[in-house]
Amino acid sequence: MRIVRLAILLIIIGAGFPVFSQDKPATEGTKTNIGFELMKNLDIYSSMLKELSTDYVDVINPGQITETGIDAIFESLDPYTNFIPENQVEDYRFITTGQYGGIGALIHQQGKYVVISEPYEGSPAQKSGLKAGDKIIRINGQAAVNKTYDEVSAVLKGQAGTPVNLVVERKNPSDTLIKDIIRENIKIDNVPYAGILRDGIAYIKLTGFTQNASKEFRQAFISLRESTSLKGLIIDIRGNGGGLLNEAVDIANIFVEKGQEIVSTKGQKADKNQQHYTSSAPVDLEIPIIILVDSQSASASEILAGSLQDLDRAVVLGQRTFGKGLVQNVVPLSYNAQMKITVAKYYIPSGRCIQAIDYSHKNKQGTFDKIPDSLIREFKTKHGRKVYDGGGISPDVKASERQISNIALALYNKFLIFDYATLFEQSHNSILLPDQFEITDSIYNDFLNFLKDKEFKYTTRSELALEKLRKEAEKEQYYNAIKNELDRLQTGMDNDKKEDMNKYRDQVKELLKMDILSRYYYQKGKIIGSLKTDPVLNEAINVLKDSSRYSGILAGKFSQPDNSLPGSVEEELHSKDSQ
Repeated sequence: MRIVRLAILLIIIGAGFPVFSQDKPATEGTKTNIGFELMKNLDIYSSMLKELSTDYVDVINPGQITETGIDAIFESLDPYTNFIPENQVEDYRFITTGQYGGIGALIHQQGKYVVISEPYEGSPAQKSGLKAGDKIIRINGQAAVNKTYDEVSAVLKGQAGTPVNLVVERKNPSDTLIKDIIRENIKIDNVPYAGILRDGIAYIKLTGFTQNASKEFRQAFISLRESTSLKGLIIDIRGNGGGLLNEAVDIANIFVEKGQEIVSTKGQKADKNQQHYTSSAPVDLEIPIIILVDSQSASASEILAGSLQDLDRAVVLGQRTFGKGLVQNVVPLSYNAQMKITVAKYYIPSGRCIQAIDYSHKNKQGTFDKIPDSLIREFKTKHGRKVYDGGGISPDVKASERQISNIALALYNKFLIFDYATLFEQSHNSILLPDQFEITDSIYNDFLNFLKDKEFKYTTRSELALEKLRKEAEKEQYYNAIKNELDRLQTGMDNDKKEDMNKYRDQVKELLKMDILSRYYYQKGKIIGSLKTDPVLNEAINVLKDSSRYSGILAGKFSQPDNSLPGSVEEELHSKDSQ
């Protein structure tokens, strides 16, 4: 790996240094200067490394120094431009194609164990009988305990058709199972669920834009339209971080005329300036559409939502999107490595770019700033509605991010909800269907009993604010004067925390429900189970059922107040979840 990094640095180091002989940045017209500066800096770097290796007082590690240099180069650029070593190329292939070779299971780190989070439905892991909660003890005869997530993941993945032997622990250390599994090509669906909600309103959950996403979406929509007379469509791209640009264009094509520009790209080089048009006849130009977005909807998600908003073809509902208006290309490098490099910005039909952060300059703190309000410009949709650039897609109907309680976060992040769901599944052979199953008071009380011998601590936002007040009071020498009042506040908070399991029972119940549903019905079951209690989804249904309100929004007659709707607990939790 160090040799690879050295080779990569020799390739890109010239671009990472300033152009010493020019006051202005080089353009395409100064390729001679760029070539000279590149060779000069490569020569400087190699001679510097040679002198250090021969004369420095201690023995140096050239690979380590090179790695530091590469990291510094990429640190100075946007976070989407990065180096992909050979051993991570398979992970990148999964991001773009939605496919990889492996057993087909989510895993997570839990103490010294790597644990099965959820087998994919129909995967080799699920067919072999692996279950959520199984602790991986050995892989191919080698100990897996005290191994990291990355170490275990690298061994579980592999070429389709090859075997892997697992020893897992289920209920207790003496309860071990041996699983011989044949790896397969695992395909993650871009559309994990599509169905009819009520009153003829269709719902499609779109979680990615990998290869064939538009084909999956088209098939799902046509199937729903053939099953009933549709009155409206809800496209849910909350939490969808994007993917391939062309897949977003092709999905938009389902609902707009052939020959319509959906997105254009503009870069330093002329060949990066491209327009992307719809290329096929549309499927449906009339059906009312609402697109659900949140702060994690990014890239291709923003192209889809933003283009249909600009063309007045859909109402966007939810939270302001992430604001990633940058295009990346992958280029091959030496030793089978690759580099993902930002080559352009993209612009949706109104002409706006929705990039939220200015990566061309760092502030005094060494970080990148958001584009200031003073530089945000107004644009117009196809029918004249005002829209703005400079920071994601602003929804037509806004919903605030729900503040999930710290106690619910603690129960989730410390895997107490996960562990209870494991025990629940072991003692219940079956449960009701996803749209019928609920956490009853009996189940919730059983969960409370489960927690009695478990230790977990959490700090509320109020306690954090109180601690900050204590420190400020000490700095300004007011502490002794207000100490008694601060202590009384702390005592009151401690008493309130004892009631938190009751105060936030609805949030905890929702998280319990999602985790238990996943044990029986997998990802699809979780989606179905969340539909009934999702306030954002219910508002979308209400807008579609009110045709005058829907058309009025698209005509610019209705302005929506900020923070009008709460988001779902599951949505807010997963926006913070790094698993």
